Amino acid sequence: MTAQLDSFYPTGVTFGTLDEIHRAAAAALPADVFDFVEGGAGQEITLRANRAAFERWRILPEPMSGVGAPSTATELLGMPLATPILTAPFGGDGLFHPDGHLAVARAAAGRGALAIVPEAGSYSYRRVREAGPAAARIAQVHPFAHAGAVAAQVRRLGYQALCVTVDCPVGGFRTRNMGNRFDPDQRFFAGNLTGADGAPGVAEVFGQLLKRGATVWNWDQLAEAASRFGMPWIAKGVLTPAAAEKALEIGATGLVVSNHGGRQVDPAPASLDMLPRIRAAAGPDVPILLDSGIRTGADIFVALALGADAVIIGRSALYGLAAAGAAGVDRVLELLTEELRTLMILAGAATVSDIGRARVLKADS
Repeated sequence: MTAQLDSFYPTGVTFGTLDEIHRAAAAALPADVFDFVEGGAGQEITLRANRAAFERWRILPEPMSGVGAPSTATELLGMPLATPILTAPFGGDGLFHPDGHLAVARAAAGRGALAIVPEAGSYSYRRVREAGPAAARIAQVHPFAHAGAVAAQVRRLGYQALCVTVDCPVGGFRTRNMGNRFDPDQRFFAGNLTGADGAPGVAEVFGQLLKRGATVWNWDQLAEAASRFGMPWIAKGVLTPAAAEKALEIGATGLVVSNHGGRQVDPAPASLDMLPRIRAAAGPDVPILLDSGIRTGADIFVALALGADAVIIGRSALYGLAAAGAAGVDRVLELLTEELRTLMILAGAATVSDIGRARVLKADS
């Protein structure tokens, strides 16, 4: 016995749990902004389904496994991760904290996570990259006419991959926002949408996203643009095997299994429910990320067991940002990783790659 205990649980921390961070975010944000974060599309059936899907799974303990110091390290597209977590490219980040994705990138870098930097964020790709270069390595873009120019720009800035959001040709029918007459200042979304140097203006992009009937790309148009990206790219928003196969056929390097956090199609399948089918369709070697519904370290364990290589957190990272800026995001990443590490010890998984299907059980089976 070599470990020495000073106190049962940390007493000097600002936030002891993720629930405390959630409550602090709710207290910090105006009601309509918090609804913007919390809400989903339609009747929010998909939003609830994402959580219900995780609650159907159980982690199988492995007594006397001998695993005492598991490693949460992994890699994605050649980029190292100390923890299998990426932060989501949520837009309008300055609404939640003045430092926005600058703080997210700094916190992610400090924890060895990766940050996907949004197109419609409050800060430019350049500024976020400078704030946290070890984390800000993936730039998100919508599949509109300027996507090729974005790829060229972020390559010059040192980004290593592009994340193309394929499930948002138009914003979902988000009833909470509609009921609140939610009308944020567009400047919070204009970090890259400046209308200068070939970039569209923020009103142009949101006209595309919010005014139904605008021109929408198809796979052939994305394929033509992607052929000139000059860098690996992942398709974010894949929810069927057919879409996964099509994205890979046109050159996607990886996939994000996602229903956009329940903010697009309602009702739609839970992302977790579709993950095993998409893994089977994509094969064992394609990098797959799981987005939508991740709230705990146990959720991360289950996602990895069902075929994900890593997960993306959106709302959880945003709660940390709203609660305490970079320190809040840092604490979210710390708590998620520590819970995952604890469960790896209890389930006998020495590494992330050890977390397979045999380590979980569906509750109704």
